[in-house]
Amino acid sequence: MSDSTIENAFDIEKQLATLGEGWEVVDGKKLRKAFEFKGFLKTMSFVNAVAWEANRIMHHPDMEVSFSCCVINITTHDAGNVLTEKDIQLAQNIDALF
Repeated sequence: MSDSTIENAFDIEKQLATLGEGWEVVDGKKLRKAFEFKGFLKTMSFVNAVAWEANRIMHHPDMEVSFSCCVINITTHDAGNVLTEKDIQLAQNIDALF
């Protein structure tokens, strides 16, 4: 997947439709989704799986972790904190882990 910037709202909505339910675009610059779990160990297992996948493809999200929830925020920092195809790919990979 390339670093191509997703330029306009139409393209963003088109790409968002390829993702699982719950993803939202924030300020046109990042993807966000909250993942809910039944307890701390399940939450941390998911966080660790996301960390491994992010490192594998060398594209790292920001994560907010609590006892039974992990909020994922994805943007391409190297491209100036904008949405790129790399963000869509990581979101798809994270959906596959859930």
